[in-house]
Amino acid sequence: MAIYLGGETAAAAPKLDDLTPKQIVAELDKYVVGQTSAKRAVAVALRNRIRRQKLPADMAADVLPKNILMIGSTGVGKTEIARRLARIANSPFIKIEASKFTEVGYMGRDVESMVRELADVAVDMAKQAAVEDVAVRAAQNVEERILDILLPPVETHYGIEPDTESEPAEPPLMRTREKLREQLRNGSLDDRLIEFDTTDRSNATIDFIGGQGMEEMGVNLRDMLGNMFPAKTVQRKMKLAEAREYMLRDEQESLVDMEQVARAALDRAQQSGIIFLDEIDKIAGREAGGGPAVSREGVQRDLLPIVEGTNVNTKYGMVSTEHILFIAAGAFHVAKPSDLIPELQGRFPIRVELESLTIDDLKRILVQPKNSLIKQYQALLSTEGIDLEFTGDAIDRLAELTEEINKNTENIGARRLHTLVEKLLEEISFLGGELEQKRQVIDANYVNDKLSDLSLDPNLRQYIL
Repeated sequence: MAIYLGGETAAAAPKLDDLTPKQIVAELDKYVVGQTSAKRAVAVALRNRIRRQKLPADMAADVLPKNILMIGSTGVGKTEIARRLARIANSPFIKIEASKFTEVGYMGRDVESMVRELADVAVDMAKQAAVEDVAVRAAQNVEERILDILLPPVETHYGIEPDTESEPAEPPLMRTREKLREQLRNGSLDDRLIEFDTTDRSNATIDFIGGQGMEEMGVNLRDMLGNMFPAKTVQRKMKLAEAREYMLRDEQESLVDMEQVARAALDRAQQSGIIFLDEIDKIAGREAGGGPAVSREGVQRDLLPIVEGTNVNTKYGMVSTEHILFIAAGAFHVAKPSDLIPELQGRFPIRVELESLTIDDLKRILVQPKNSLIKQYQALLSTEGIDLEFTGDAIDRLAELTEEINKNTENIGARRLHTLVEKLLEEISFLGGELEQKRQVIDANYVNDKLSDLSLDPNLRQYIL
């Protein structure tokens, strides 16, 4: 449930520095139903970051984030709360499953890789912002470059005096250039073939060698051997409309100072980064003589210095994790938070328990959030002229079926709504614009007709994820 369906413009949204915890909770309420305790906890954590930035440097260095441990079953909103918080703060954010990590010596991911991923996200965000800043200038440069290709400038022959008595050559050429500029802007020349130089990005061999295998060690072969394999320039011939995209990309990259972008990105990752550590209950356990428990405790001990604060080497430079906010989450159906090693428990001082979803919560989830499932399907089908309407009794019946199946099988919370609604609208989605009746009303009878088999056949229910 991470799709925006419009909303407030950036100009209308309040500035981050002005957001109070109440306003942060109100923003979260637009996308997540209930779970007030968890929302309040993350709102205070975000507000404390804002407060910290206003402190003197020596005091701010000692104010560490209060990491949060969310306890609740799957599908109740843990991930969505963390993701939406990062969007509100415009912070670099990654979600990682703790079960993907193993201690050194076992097959699995290195715990430091999550910090490197956070740095990658921060750099991507900073680069995108920098590209937007130079977009106008880049477009102007590309326009001039295209005009130079269409109408090459006249060469100046030194030692030859211009004939001042005859009509000068420059004004007619300028008039021709301006006419081409007008045609270029109105799209009249989009189908014209041009030849131009662009950066060759087809060096797949290096990407393949330096991608999957060495990523876990924080090594990228392209970065290591960049000087040995410099970017090549190739000449291409294509329609002007397509060529403009290539040239604009090259121009934007030439105008962006990547060293400055990387420095700003690392500072952003260190000061406002958020790492969501999911499934932390899967690594809860103390050493019991051998086997998987040893690995679980080893992962916890490897995580400890990252959460406490250490320096991690990335391809952009060192990243300090001291002020990164860690939000850990887990269902804790089998293990308990107290099964974590004491040192790691102490690094998550704020604990919030998320409530199980009621029928009323499920009803609100279907219709209330700005990106609710119902609104998403209505928007998707409206692109083909379908007017989709859900009656109140249909919403009630969907919520009842969801709770019933969650009780009788695995309780996966609101995630089950996705499968039920998809199955419910399967025929309408399949036919789409071919439907003769453009207005489709979904009522309780329609829900029972399409989903009755699920409530009657317990063996079929287990396949509805």
